[in-house]
Amino acid sequence: MIYHAQPKRTLDQLVDEVTASFEAWTFDDRAARANAQARLAEKGITARIRSAYKPLVHFFLEDVRPGFTEATIQWPWHPNAVENRFLLESYPLAALFPQARLHFVKGHEGTEYEVTLIYPDGEEQYSVLAPNRVHSDHVGETALSPTGWIVDRAGARRLETDYERLFTGAMTAIASHDWGTDEPYFEELNFSVSVPARDHDLGYADEVISLVEAMHEDLYFSCLEFFQHYSGRPLGDRHLQPGQIVPEVVQGDEPEIRISLKPLTNDDRAGQPQSLHDASEPLSVTQIRAELDALGGNELDCHSRAGRLVQARHLTGHGRPIMISAGQHANETTPIIGALRAAHALKASDATFTISPLENPDGYALQGRLSAQTPRHMLHAARYSALGDDLEYRQTEATLFEKKIRLQAEEISGAQLHVNLHGYPAHEWTRPLSGYIPRNFAMWTLPKGFFLVLRHLPEWEKTARELIEAVTADLTSVPGLSEMNARQIALYEIHAGETGFEMINGFPCYVHQDDRHRVPLTLITEYPDETIYGDAFIAGHEAQMQTVLAAHAAWQRIALA
Repeated sequence: MIYHAQPKRTLDQLVDEVTASFEAWTFDDRAARANAQARLAEKGITARIRSAYKPLVHFFLEDVRPGFTEATIQWPWHPNAVENRFLLESYPLAALFPQARLHFVKGHEGTEYEVTLIYPDGEEQYSVLAPNRVHSDHVGETALSPTGWIVDRAGARRLETDYERLFTGAMTAIASHDWGTDEPYFEELNFSVSVPARDHDLGYADEVISLVEAMHEDLYFSCLEFFQHYSGRPLGDRHLQPGQIVPEVVQGDEPEIRISLKPLTNDDRAGQPQSLHDASEPLSVTQIRAELDALGGNELDCHSRAGRLVQARHLTGHGRPIMISAGQHANETTPIIGALRAAHALKASDATFTISPLENPDGYALQGRLSAQTPRHMLHAARYSALGDDLEYRQTEATLFEKKIRLQAEEISGAQLHVNLHGYPAHEWTRPLSGYIPRNFAMWTLPKGFFLVLRHLPEWEKTARELIEAVTADLTSVPGLSEMNARQIALYEIHAGETGFEMINGFPCYVHQDDRHRVPLTLITEYPDETIYGDAFIAGHEAQMQTVLAAHAAWQRIALA
C-alpha cells in the first residue's frame, strides 16, 4: 500500500463545527448539500451551501426562478487562466433553457459572473461567485482551480474540501514515493477512490455533471504529468512509458482513497454476441476475433505488453490498397465496430486492404473493467496501453509490442493511405482540481461534431485535398450526421468560440503536413463517442464505417502525388 486516507466529509465538518450562519461552496451533489443545510437548520443555523464545481450552471439549476425569457451572462476572466475559461464553465446552459435567449458577454477581471434575467413581470440581477484559488500544481505550474469557499462573520476565505484533500493527498503520496529510474516504473498503479457525490444527468444529449468522473480524469492525467516531469520529459510528451495508471473512482458513502501497486492481468474483455449492424455497445474480444476469422485473408499478429493477442488481416483483391485501424485509444468505442463493418463490405467488393480493429487490447480490457462500474464516464485511463503510452509513438524494438501490427500492415500492404478510426468525449471533459481545462487537450473539452484530421507528407498536399473533399461530400448523405454536426458546433461556438477547424461540406477538418508517419496519407476520424450506447452508439459506428468506404472509393479514382 502506497497511501490510504479517509478525510472527514466537509459537509459533516460544517454541521459539527460551525456555530453561526454562513455561505459555503463544496464539491457535493445537490441532495447532500440540502441535507447538510437541513441538519444545520435543526441547530438554529441558517446556511446556504452551493456547488464549487460549475457554480453558474448550478445557480441556474437550483436558484433561478423559472419562466425567464432572456438572460445576459457576463463571464469573468482571470490572468492565470485562458481567456474563455469561465465561458467554458457555463456549458451547456444554452441547451438547457431553449425557451429563453441567452447572451454571453465578456465581463470584468475576477471570478464572479454577473447575470441579468428578464421575466414577463420584470428584471432580476445577480452576482454568482465562482470560488477559485491560484496555486502551484503537482508539476510546479501555476494554475487557477475551483475550490471550496466559506463566507461568515469572520469574512470570506478558502475552505479546503474533502474532495480536494483526496486529490492533493494522492499527488503528494505519488511525488514522495521512490519510483527508481527505469521505465516502466510499475505494472499497474491503482487508485481505489470513493467520492460521495452522485452524478447529475442534465437531460441534454450525453451531458452529466459528475464529480466522480472529474476525479478519475484529474488523477489519471496528473499522474501522467508527474511522471513526465519525473522522467525529465516536457509536459504532454507521449514517449513516456510509466506503466498502467488505473483510477477506479466510484460513488460511495464517504470520501476514501487507497493507492497500491498491482500486477497486470491478461483476461480478455467478455460480452454477449451482437449483430455488427446494430451493435449497441462495445464488442467482446471473442466476437472481434470471430469477425476477423470470417474475413479470412492472411493473418498478422503480435502481443501486447500484458501478453494479449493483437490480430489483423490482409485481404488481396482489386484496386489500390488501404490500411484500416481502430482501437489505438481503447476508450474510443465506435471505431472497432465501424472498422469491422467496413472490412466486411470491402471484402464483398473484392477490395485490397488490411484491417487491424483492436490495436490496444490492454486498454480495451481496462475500459471494459472500468465501464462495468461507471458506464457513462470517459475513462481516459483506458486510452493508453499497459505501458502507459500512446503506442503510435513507440520507437525502440524492445517496446514495440502492439505497434508491430501496424508495421506489419504497412509492409505487407504497401498502402499509401491509412484510415485510422478514433473518437473523443461525447460530453464535457474537465479537470477541476488542476485548472479545469484539460492541459494539452483544450481542443477536446467540448463536443463539436464528427470531424476529420488528414495528415500528409509534403508532396501529397494536392492529393490530400482531393481526398478530404470527396470523403466529406459522401458523408453528407449519412442520415443524421450533418444535423448532429450542426447542433454540436452551434452549442460549441456559444460556449467556446470558433472550432478552429476548416469547414468542408459541413464537417470540421484539419488538413496539415506531418512527417511522423511512413504512409503518405493518414485520415483520422474523430467521433464524439466516449460514453454513448444504444442508438447513439449505432450512429457512431455507422459514421465510422461510411468514412472508411468513402475514403476507399475516393482513393480508387483520385490522382496520386
